[in-house]
Amino acid sequence: MNRREVLKALAATTVAASTAPRFLYARQPYTFGYAAITWGGNDRQAMADIEAVGFRGIQLRTSAVTAFGDRPNELEDLLARHRLTMVALSSGNLGLDPALEVEEMERHTRHAKFVRDVGGLYLQIVDTRPRRAIAPADYTAMGKRLTDLGKRTADVGIPLGYHNHMNSLGEAPDEVDRILAATDPRFVKLELDIAHYQQGGGDPVAAIKKYGSQILFLHFKDVESRTPAPGQDPRAGYRFVELGRGRVDLPGVVAALGVVGFKGWIIIELDAVPDRARTPKESAEINRRYVTEKLGLIV
Repeated sequence: MNRREVLKALAATTVAASTAPRFLYARQPYTFGYAAITWGGNDRQAMADIEAVGFRGIQLRTSAVTAFGDRPNELEDLLARHRLTMVALSSGNLGLDPALEVEEMERHTRHAKFVRDVGGLYLQIVDTRPRRAIAPADYTAMGKRLTDLGKRTADVGIPLGYHNHMNSLGEAPDEVDRILAATDPRFVKLELDIAHYQQGGGDPVAAIKKYGSQILFLHFKDVESRTPAPGQDPRAGYRFVELGRGRVDLPGVVAALGVVGFKGWIIIELDAVPDRARTPKESAEINRRYVTEKLGLIV
């Protein structure tokens, strides 16, 4: 067994050794991780806190590439010491500007290689919405570009997840559908963010049932409505909050996951701490308690 296999075996053993009863774990076919975004680029602290709260997976951002890009083994060792699996890397945006196509493709392919070298699992992409009137052909073009990128990441052994997102081309449910319809599902999967989907005008429960077999992993997340400022776009009246404090039907989401038989990773994400009196770790603890006490699940 080589070094990489030892580290992955350690991560798998850690998950299996949960303090929860074995029969409960056997009935839950997915594992919860946590996103480092709440820590604002302080990834070392994020890893320490996420481990301490009890999660066994992490999603990192490009700050990790900046810090460890030329030393992936150092990050791999750090993750192993914290008993964390690197579930995904948020690789940034992919647009339709022909002048940026080569640079963006090369950058995201490098990121996929970084994920592979760290022992991670997936690459996440958000699309860039053109700053002009949207044409039907844009959705087809984005689907094709995502497929081209997905072929490249597949060549290095890393699946590509497309992240639906507010203010992107794939914001509203029909836009997400158009983009996915234009992709090759062998190379592009959906990284469904249930709070962004809700805020974009959709029903996350229905989305899970619709896209079940296409879902690579999920962002488990909540969003509350806020009153927009005068003259502000009504869609801007929202804020991401800890689980159970917004309007996403989280129990319904869990039920839908059971219906479609989802297996894999679910990443709990909170973009920023909504109450400045709390720390990112304290918000993570609130989220963990909601999952374990309100939903009766295991992290």
